[in-house]
Order: sequence, then structure tokens, then C-alpha cells
Amino acid sequence: MKDLSHLDAEGRARMVDVGAKSETARTARAEGSIRMSAQALAAVESNAVAKGDVIAVARIAGIMAAKKTAELIPLTAWASTHGKTGVEMEALTAASVALLTIYDMAKAIDRAMEISGVRLTEKRGGKSGWTRE
Repeated sequence: MKDLSHLDAEGRARMVDVGAKSETARTARAEGSIRMSAQALAAVESNAVAKGDVIAVARIAGIMAAKKTAELIPLTAWASTHGKTGVEMEALTAASVALLTIYDMAKAIDRAMEISGVRLTEKRGGKSGWTRE
């Protein structure tokens, strides 16, 4: 358990002190996909979904989710252009909530939609950078 910074020696969750870390520019990118019927896709693309512009609302939901990540996911930290901790969870939360919003808005057309492949694709800043091949 010593390799997991959010767990103490007994395996209990703990907050990590990032006070001594230097502030650096940090970015992260995440992606995911949603599979839907041709009928649902046509409605989304033509802005014919009764609830409104699905893509615009999904974008706003993703942005709002990124800003609320510290309230939604335990043991995460704030994110900013410059910060002491990464923003991977914010990127993953934004992608997930945007996909959930698409599902919510188009479910009247296709309840069999599937959300999948939510994953981190890039991280920059801090001690290391990482890009999914």
C-alpha cells in the first residue's frame, strides 16, 4: 500500500499534502465514446432532440463537471492553469459527464446507448508527462 499516496500504512484513505510542491502548468486530456442508433445520431446531429442542442449542453456539462470534480470525487484537488497537483480527474470527470448528458438528452430516442472507453489520453506538467500511444 505504500505506493498509493492517498492511503496510509494501514490502508486508510488520507488527504495528500501538496504544500511543498511547486506550481507548474498542468493539463490533461480524456476521451470516451457513446454508441447509439442511427436514428438517435441523426436527431443529435440535426439538433432535432426535444430536450435541445445535445452537443452544446454536453459541452457545458463537461465544463461544469470539471469545475466540480473536487466535490464529486473524493481525495482530488483543485485545478488551475498553474497548480500543485494534476488535473487528470477533472478531465476524466468532464468526459464522463458530457457522455452522460448526451445519454440523458437522447434516451427517449434510444435507451440502448452505450458509454465506453472513458480514458486519459494525455497528461502534461508536474514531474512527468504522458501521452497514450
